[in-house]
Parts: sequence; C-alpha cells; structure tokens
Amino acid sequence: MTTAGSLLDLAGVGERLIEPLLEVLLPLGSAFSLVSLASALLIGAAHIVLDRRARGRKTSPRLLWKALFPRKIWLTASSRADLVFFIFNLWGAGILISWALLSGQAISKGLAGWLGDAVGAGPLSATPWPIVAVVGTVLGFLAYELGYWIDHWLSHKVPFLWAFHKPHHTAEVLTPLTVYRVHPIESMKFYNIAAVVSGATGGVLAWAFGPAWHAPLAFGQNAIFLVFLMTVVHLQHSHAWMTFAPFGKWLLSPAHHQIHHSADPVHFGKNLGSCLAVWDRMFGTLHVPGARPRDLTFGAIAADPHSLTGGFATPFVEAFRPPASPELQAAE
Repeated sequence: MTTAGSLLDLAGVGERLIEPLLEVLLPLGSAFSLVSLASALLIGAAHIVLDRRARGRKTSPRLLWKALFPRKIWLTASSRADLVFFIFNLWGAGILISWALLSGQAISKGLAGWLGDAVGAGPLSATPWPIVAVVGTVLGFLAYELGYWIDHWLSHKVPFLWAFHKPHHTAEVLTPLTVYRVHPIESMKFYNIAAVVSGATGGVLAWAFGPAWHAPLAFGQNAIFLVFLMTVVHLQHSHAWMTFAPFGKWLLSPAHHQIHHSADPVHFGKNLGSCLAVWDRMFGTLHVPGARPRDLTFGAIAADPHSLTGGFATPFVEAFRPPASPELQAAE
C-alpha cells in the first residue's frame, strides 16, 4: 500500500507539473501555442527560401535547417538563460503575481456603472451587433496596444522600473523563448497596466452600447491579436530580418523589434509597441528599419546577465540603488 500510495503521489505531482506546460502549448488562443509556433516556423522558412530565390540561390533542406536553427544562436548561454526564465515563469511566476493583478472586467463594470449614473444611458444602445462586434474588436486591440506601449515606455524611462525590465534586454541572441525572459515584477506591472487601459476602454464601450455591448473573442483572444499571434509575434524575438516594407510605418515587424533590442544608442527606447506602429508614430518612438545594420548586436550591459542571481536578484538591488543617468542610458 505504501508503494502504491507513493506512486499515486508521484503521478499527482507529475500531473501538476505538466499541466501548466500543456495549458501554454495546446490551446489555440495561448500566446505560446504549438500551432502559433509552427506557423511562425513556416513563415520564417518561407522568408528564407524566397529571399534566397530572389538572389538566384537554391535552398536545400539541410541549409534551411541550419538557417532556422543556427548553433551560434540556439546553443548559447543567452538561450539557456531564456529556457530557465521560461521554466520559472511557467511554474512559479503565475503564483507570485496572480494575487496582485487588477481585474480588467471589474474596472470595466465599475466605470460603465459610474458613467451610467453620472451621464445617463449610453447613446448607442440600438447599434446592430455586427457593428458592436467590429468596434469592440478594433478598439479593444488598440487599447491593448496602448497599454503595451505605456508599460514599455515606463519600463525604459523610469530607473526603478528599468531595473526589472533590464533582464529582458540582457539577451544577446533572440529566440521565441526570449519573450519569457522577464522578471516577475515586470510581469506584474504589465498585467496591471493592461488591465487598467483595457478595462477603462471596455467600460466606456459597455456604457456607450449598453445592452448591445459584448466583447467578441476568438479562442479566448481578441481576433486581431490572434491573427498577429499566428503570423508575427513569435518572429519578433528571432534572427529573421523581416521589415514589412512598405508598411513599416504601420506594422511592427521582427526587424522593428530587433532594432528595439539593439545595443546601438541610436536605437534606445525605439519601437515600444507590440504589433502596431500607431502609438510609436504618435509619441515619436518609431524607428523604421531598412537594410540590416552590419554591426547590429544585442545585450544590455549587466553583471552576470545569464545567471539566476543576475536575472532575479540583481534587479532588486539595482531598483533601490540610485543609478547614474549616463549608466542608465548606456544600459538601455
């Protein structure tokens, strides 16, 4: 009985360990689903083949594999650190930050109720549901993009917040796993800011449309964001130089985000949005990429950037230590 009980306990532990991984990889609406990763891989492969064909070169399967998974990127200390961050954020960070998150739905409901009491019923309650769905989807996505930009701008401009955002910029190579290279405090901040901006937008829409209001979702995600998730998002942290010309003033390509991670001071604080260049254009932080710079390198200046201490403990030390302004600028 003791052996059987131990086996059952081990099986339960194994199930609890694998469940978060399956919740991330399997749902179509997950920000790191296998389907979206496979889609990004296919798009990246097509980009390599078409780019080489345009230069009159053929692409063998072996060459394509090496181009997609170069050893100098995937077998580095930086990539190994990304994997550590992935494991920690997958199994530990959610527990640490869940208690601190504001509720976007609560903000939306409260604001809609307040507006109804203060102003009266919204003026668009008779709007047909297809229009409500389109408006809700578009404005909901723009609100997410604005929240992302605000959070990102604050992370780069406020020294205390930069200390916790900096570990993301210590990555010396970019892979899809780099998106998980974030400090738990950074995650907490982002989700709270996103909740405020998205919740406020939802509250205004809920008041304006009244009973007609609903927020349509596709697999639990905003439909527009889902399209970007299946096409662009995973390639933003990659070595694929894709500029989306001539739409670089409207869409943020992988090249835009590589510029954002660049160690060149000219690129500091640029391209702070997620998928759209709208807010970067409006606030003057857009840098439209052209040809890939020859000396483009990544990695913020940090002591022991790829260790657990450097990634999780050092940010607390730096956050409460007044940084010298030039040093902060160099780190960005």
